[in-house]
Amino acid sequence: MQLSRLPGAYDRHWSWQYRGSCRTTGADLFFHPSGERGPAHDERDQAAKAVCHHCPVRAECLRYALAAREPYGVWGGLTEDERFRLLAARRRRRQPAA
Repeated sequence: MQLSRLPGAYDRHWSWQYRGSCRTTGADLFFHPSGERGPAHDERDQAAKAVCHHCPVRAECLRYALAAREPYGVWGGLTEDERFRLLAARRRRRQPAA
């Protein structure tokens, strides 16, 4: 992880986390065990996304995860694969046509 991408130690950058719907849910819902595949993996992701769906800080959470390039877990309602694809699409849109 590149620490230079993290927003810093200022409280205003992190206080959104106190309002997250996930605070009452165990982290194991948002971060699957290494090697988990198939229906168990998909069900865990869907359950985590359900918590994110009505979360009051979903946008802040996703913005953080994209800026920090969070490599694991569900953040802001998106899995690591979904965030990777979103960032890749943003990069492609910014590249000038050859």
